[in-house]
Formats: sequence, C-alpha cells, structure tokens
Amino acid sequence: MSLTQQVITIAMVVLGTVLTRFIPFILFPASRPVPKFITYLGKALPGAVFALLVVYSLRSVDVLSGSHGIPELLATVVTVALHLWKRQMLFSIAGGTVCYMLLVQLVF
Repeated sequence: MSLTQQVITIAMVVLGTVLTRFIPFILFPASRPVPKFITYLGKALPGAVFALLVVYSLRSVDVLSGSHGIPELLATVVTVALHLWKRQMLFSIAGGTVCYMLLVQLVF
C-alpha cells in the first residue's frame, strides 16, 4: 500500500469507530425513552448470538471419526456450566474456548 492508501485506510477505520460510538447517542438521546423494539433487541440478541456461535462452532464436528466430538462436547458442557454459574457470556465463551484448546492440544 502506498502512504496515501494507508492514511485513507486509517481514516476510514477511525471514522467507522467514531460513528459506531456516537450514532446510538444521537439516535437515542437520554431525554427520550428508548423504543420498545430496541429494548427487545437488547434482550434477545445476546442469546441469539450465543446460539449462533454454538451452531457455527459445532457445524463440522464428525462423531464418526477422530476424537468423536469428545473435546467439543466437553468444552460445550464447560461453557454451559460456566454460564449457569457466573451468568457472564464473555467469561463463558472464553472458558469454553480455553477448555477446548487445552483438550485438543494436551489430551486428544
């Protein structure tokens, strides 16, 4: 990339970051109530994203060969247990990922 292209790329990244930070405050000021649909999305989307992540992570597991999906199953159980225990989605995902990586690298 030329210097001009690098500057333009950095400027676009900065602009995108600034816009994603400020647009919610512009669209939903504190003086007005948040629309019910947006509140619903705020409650429904985290679970939907979690479910999508599970489907994406387990889509290519082959239970008929290799480790028969055991590391994936154990990591999924750890993820669910952590989520039921702490109710922190990021903690649950990180714990399940670490568990899976340890199982794949050290056990299977």
